[in-house]
Amino acid sequence: MDTEPHPLLQVAFPALLRHARTTYSAAMRRALIEAGYDDIPGNGLYVIGALAIGEAPLSQIIAELRVSKQVAGQLVDALVLRGYLDRRTDPQDRRRLTITLTERGKAAAETQAAARAAIDAELVARIGAEKELHARQALSALIDIRRDAEAAAG
Repeated sequence: MDTEPHPLLQVAFPALLRHARTTYSAAMRRALIEAGYDDIPGNGLYVIGALAIGEAPLSQIIAELRVSKQVAGQLVDALVLRGYLDRRTDPQDRRRLTITLTERGKAAAETQAAARAAIDAELVARIGAEKELHARQALSALIDIRRDAEAAAG
């Protein structure tokens, strides 16, 4: 039995988070490419995944990316041109646009979700459901710390 501590336990937490995120993004990107969705821009994965969940308006999703309005507009334009998003004028307020996933966007979101679920399952297989829950709690606490700091800063 290996009693040596894992070498990554000495790595700073922000670096661990970055590398762990790469595990998910690489798996999702691979699955999307294999399924024929090889033209999604980097932040497009986040936008498509978040829209598929449907819990936040596009403006909030874009704000969470922490990019300029110009970059956000270019991202949405690229996703519309590549057939992942549909942009229409809101019939009740002609000044507003509504952005929804197209069928292609929904299929890409399903592919992305399946890849994410596979990594989640492998994680649980390696560390167990209780530790996976603890990891989620720790990450949720980090998100709360950021939100509290932003709220306090006004």
